[in-house]
Amino acid sequence: MSMAMVGMVAGMALGFAGYFGGFGAFLLVAALGAIGFVAGRFADGDLEPGDFFRVRDRGERDRRR
Repeated sequence: MSMAMVGMVAGMALGFAGYFGGFGAFLLVAALGAIGFVAGRFADGDLEPGDFFRVRDRGERDRRR
């Protein structure tokens, strides 16, 4: 399935949720869709748990302290 088709299906789902369930249902469907997307990326092996908790480089100025 192409990304355009996935986007269209997601948009239709959000549209139906917003129309029939109101703004709260719209937000719930959007949040669950985002969680499902991240879970799918984990399942595919595209993401690792450490990607969210990696320490960033502070830069040269902060290293001197």
